[in-house]
Amino acid sequence: QVQLVESGGGLECPGDSLRISCRASGRTPSMKVMAWFRQAPGEEREFVAAHRETDGRTFYGDSVKGRFTLTRDFAKDTLDLQMTDLKVEDTGVYYCTLGWQATTTPVTYTYWGRGTQVTVSS
Repeated sequence: QVQLVESGGGLECPGDSLRISCRASGRTPSMKVMAWFRQAPGEEREFVAAHRETDGRTFYGDSVKGRFTLTRDFAKDTLDLQMTDLKVEDTGVYYCTLGWQATTTPVTYTYWGRGTQVTVSS
């Protein structure tokens, strides 16, 4: 059974940094992509970043490029998201997801964690 567990969310001020983590278990080797999405109240789920195991490439959403960085640890089967220069608009529930293709569309991902709340407020 595939499980994804997120951790590390919290309340931060604009300009702060925060690291959140996702640990996977039960993943089959064919699931080559781990990713983060986020969802603000009343908004659609938004692509944040993804890591593709086949070639080690990472992909970032336009709104987080240059501020967020992914780190993949295959030994622990974790995907960390280091967030810097946080903005109020980064607020939302951050979801870890697992799938076969690196896309920006939530429906293409099969497994999801329960999410971790990140709030950025002054």
